[in-house]
Amino acid sequence: MTTEEFESMLDKCCDILTNEARQKGFKSSKHFEDRVREVLDGLTVEDSSIKIDYDSPAQAFPDIAMGEYGVEVKYTTSDTWRSIANSVLETQRVESVKYIYVVFGKMGGIPEVRWGEYEASVVHVRTSHVPRFEVEIASSAENSRESLFKQMGIRYEDFRQLDMTEKMKYIRAYARKIHPDGRLWWIEERDTDEHTLPIQARLYTNLSTEEKTRLRAEAALVCPKIVKSGRDRNKYDDVVLYLLTYHGVLCHQARDLFSAGSVANPANDDNGGIYIERALKLIEDDMRKAAMEMDDAIFVEYWGESVIPEQRIERWLEKADEFARGWKPSKSLFLD
Repeated sequence: MTTEEFESMLDKCCDILTNEARQKGFKSSKHFEDRVREVLDGLTVEDSSIKIDYDSPAQAFPDIAMGEYGVEVKYTTSDTWRSIANSVLETQRVESVKYIYVVFGKMGGIPEVRWGEYEASVVHVRTSHVPRFEVEIASSAENSRESLFKQMGIRYEDFRQLDMTEKMKYIRAYARKIHPDGRLWWIEERDTDEHTLPIQARLYTNLSTEEKTRLRAEAALVCPKIVKSGRDRNKYDDVVLYLLTYHGVLCHQARDLFSAGSVANPANDDNGGIYIERALKLIEDDMRKAAMEMDDAIFVEYWGESVIPEQRIERWLEKADEFARGWKPSKSLFLD
């Protein structure tokens, strides 16, 4: 099968999946990925040269191997064509795959499914524990962003074969190029292969009230350890790392996000109670919104598991109940 034939098949696949998305939708990333695999299998049933691997490892890259072709599947419930993608390390790369494409299912707004060449779709790199790419499917040729690899001046195929030390040289140069006036101390060379790369750094105290609330909700959801006892010195570590590595936001006093009177008791009513409980009650709706919109890769990283959007609050409560002492979050939060 030629690349032109494969891309024509992706056109048909996306048309079929777009129709299904608008009729009944896909409720989870796994549901969508399974359906992408089934549709592609049906479209290649008469081509004996292509066999789809139905037993690929959970973290394999790309998600679907089809001989020398591969498809990385992305899914979001938001109205956006941008998503966190695979690790720069590519430790689970399927080596038999030579040509990689992205099939992206956007369930927010008007549901639609599109495809793009992987190399052209990678537009940015960010990191938490290790660097991760971001992909974006352009709405049109005029609106397409220049790929990350073009910005870095290296072909994806050449970049992927470098060791991590060499890859980081390109990533540092890219960071300085797009943010020449920023303080980039967090991406200087270190004696480790793990890096933190929030390309732009901002102070939490300088954010708008709306953005502060949104980030507090995301951090609370991703880091249920915040309900631990106030004597636990490390309970806010993940919050600080999440804000810094995913949003480039530096928060000097993380405990103030949830225990300060201004966030836990804005009415100053002197009713007492557990401040973290009161603070979380005030952002329940924001946490629900975050649960429906945040990328699944973040939960895999911080929770160690994939959880569909509709079940994330329930799973958060289970985790929070395990961490809390002296109160039970599931008995007082998200009751309506």
